[in-house]
Amino acid sequence: MDMNKQNVADADSGPKMKPRRLHPEERRQQIIDEAVAFFAEVGLDGKTRDLAKKIGITQSLLFKYFATKDALIEAVYEQVYLNRLSSEWTHRIVDRSVPLRDRILAFYSDYSTLIFEYNWMRIFMFSGLAGAELNRRYLDHMHQMILRPLLEEILVASPNTVTPTMEDLWNLHGGIVYIGIRQHIYRMPCPDDPNEAIERSVDRFLKAFSVATP
Repeated sequence: MDMNKQNVADADSGPKMKPRRLHPEERRQQIIDEAVAFFAEVGLDGKTRDLAKKIGITQSLLFKYFATKDALIEAVYEQVYLNRLSSEWTHRIVDRSVPLRDRILAFYSDYSTLIFEYNWMRIFMFSGLAGAELNRRYLDHMHQMILRPLLEEILVASPNTVTPTMEDLWNLHGGIVYIGIRQHIYRMPCPDDPNEAIERSVDRFLKAFSVATP
């Protein structure tokens, strides 16, 4: 028998190294990280048994950490959306020591960096198509913490004869978000520098409502 083949056979028949046992918190985080990538790729209808196989664990072990699929999706939602929102955004939006235009641009520069990302966009779209409560909760959070105070600031800066509405502000917000949708959902060409496109959108919005800019 060829000695090289014999050596390979001996190596294959030798003791196998067991995968490193993870601390429970490490294992839980591993499952969440893999679930983010998994649901972004296949949608929220993806099967937990397929996810467990992808991770290299049993489905029963997955359910040891997350009793239901809904609990796992909730953890994904917290990691991808809630935990990445800055509590400082609301304070910065209402800081009138900074010109309004600068405040808006600073927010959307931070926010676009957060959301123009494959997993964020894909999970958000899949969640919306599935009619999941996650999107409604997220959009309600955006309404209460960002858009409502921002609209109040715009109204203060606008002439009384020109009154923007929340619908107008959602249109601005949606147009900016659409840059990321084009990139990660439709796979269409997008601006090389999204901040330039965002700046033009914000300036058009402010001009439409006669808000003075520097």
